[in-house]
Amino acid sequence: MPTSRSNSIPHKASPQVAYVECLKWQAYLALRGLTNIHLRWDIAPEGSIDRALPNLHVPLSDSPVKNEGLALSDGAEDGELLAAHSIPTWVDAKLGVDSGADPLEGYKDQPSRVESRAWVSLLEGVVHAALLISQPQPSYIHALLFPSIKPPVSESLQKVLPQPPAPLTGLSSFLPPIGVRINTSAILSEYRDAVASLSDRLGTDKWFLGSSEPTPLDALAFAYLHCILHSSDPVRIEVTRRVNLVAWEWRVRSQVREGFSR
Repeated sequence: MPTSRSNSIPHKASPQVAYVECLKWQAYLALRGLTNIHLRWDIAPEGSIDRALPNLHVPLSDSPVKNEGLALSDGAEDGELLAAHSIPTWVDAKLGVDSGADPLEGYKDQPSRVESRAWVSLLEGVVHAALLISQPQPSYIHALLFPSIKPPVSESLQKVLPQPPAPLTGLSSFLPPIGVRINTSAILSEYRDAVASLSDRLGTDKWFLGSSEPTPLDALAFAYLHCILHSSDPVRIEVTRRVNLVAWEWRVRSQVREGFSR
């Protein structure tokens, strides 16, 4: 039984952003048709490959092919420990297919494949930023007593949002920026537009962009929609207003849960 070392589908009180990456890969495994996968959520990022979750632990008996391209952990005598970027390679080997041989990457045509890149950027940019600012911030005393190793929200936002152009002239052009003022209203406005566009593009389709089978975009969209639906009201309400997004997330969530054992 393969084991996903990650965070499980979160409850409402959980820090949602921390789960997006793990949940994306959980959905990816389930939507590719894998079942009987065991979840572990007692693993800290510091104990994983490259200090990043999720990892996938695969028993040797369940590994049909030894592939040098897989990122194996040292001394994993009881199986293989794969980093997230190695999961698609292992899934292909498990299913006996080669996803890389499909030039359309599972999408119905070339324009849809190209369009998928724009949706990924939107989800990982504006939508991710809105999810970040929706997180409740710890009190000053809590932050003082229990300092976090994670970067502050402002620093995380700078990584996912487009950076303003540097000044071309003047003294300030030689000075590195010290802090960035985050325009929360602008982010939420763009987020509302993004959710509306996502809803319109999905329509009544079973999968995004009209694909006949789920694609990595569906796994990513599910991860964000699920976390948003368990976040604070200003962000959550934009999705709950779109019946098709809520129904789609519920259907995919049921399918994802079926792939994992407890």
